[in-house]
Amino acid sequence: MRAAVLHEYGAPRADDFGEPVAGPGQAVAEVRAAGVNPVDIAISAGRFYGGRPELPCVTGREGVGLLQGRRVYFDAPQAPFGSMAERTLIDPGSVYPVPDGVDDRLAVALGISGIAAWLALSWRARLQRGEHVLVLGASGVVGQIAVQAARQLGAGRVVAAARSPGALERARALGADACVRLGASDGLASALSEAAEGRIDVVVDPLFGEPFAAAVQAASFKARLVHLGTSAGAQATLPSAPIRGKMLVIMGHSNFGAPPDVRREAYAQLLDAAARDELGVDVEALPLERVAEAWARVQAGAHRKVVLLPSGRSQGRDAP
Repeated sequence: MRAAVLHEYGAPRADDFGEPVAGPGQAVAEVRAAGVNPVDIAISAGRFYGGRPELPCVTGREGVGLLQGRRVYFDAPQAPFGSMAERTLIDPGSVYPVPDGVDDRLAVALGISGIAAWLALSWRARLQRGEHVLVLGASGVVGQIAVQAARQLGAGRVVAAARSPGALERARALGADACVRLGASDGLASALSEAAEGRIDVVVDPLFGEPFAAAVQAASFKARLVHLGTSAGAQATLPSAPIRGKMLVIMGHSNFGAPPDVRREAYAQLLDAAARDELGVDVEALPLERVAEAWARVQAGAHRKVVLLPSGRSQGRDAP
């Protein structure tokens, strides 16, 4: 079968790979769409904290496939198989059903990225109805979903922050009440506070670096700041006074740390909103043979969810 095969730590390439054979407690799924994520790049580079994969192997942690005739989402394929292949090996007890009203590509986009955004707000921050939310990095996939998730979960005001003016317009169309352009650090904290009307209860942060430091300054008393990634830098210099004086709660989030039932419920809620056309994300779908191109786009910080289609059924850009 054709797959994105990792022969050495770095980037995979399209190549032939052996067929998966199911053992006890396993099943073979026909992959319809596979997500390409920063975590895939970290794993393939040997930089993931969970350890290095044994080589050769197929890359990819998430996908939508057919299992005994029904569409399912999976996020833990069995090594050495991954999601970026025509077929993969999965635990049939760990899959999530995908309803007919949600396209394969959108169902993948709402997987790792969607669950991260939803759980940052609902499970980690415990967002309360009427609270004000700041979404840093609103141009990225997690940020786009977080803006919409905040609305779905009852936020009273949602502020989106990003570098691109076009991305900010997109965030406003997705439900942001106000937008702040990131760039120079001077005055950023004041701009964030003003856009939030002087109240920031929850911060969703996939950036870190200077934007996170500004959010610490702008956050309100007892605000909860949920850190998800380091797109703006792996280090941040934080002032002590606002953390202590405002009794801020700074917490990390990883989907791996959430209980299985919590992840499952989050995904079900995301798909329910998507089926009602109340939640979507920009998607760029490419055939499996163009995995190198997909890899480069994610490394460069794609503002669309990049999805590989192993069967080559269709390609192009979609914005469900």
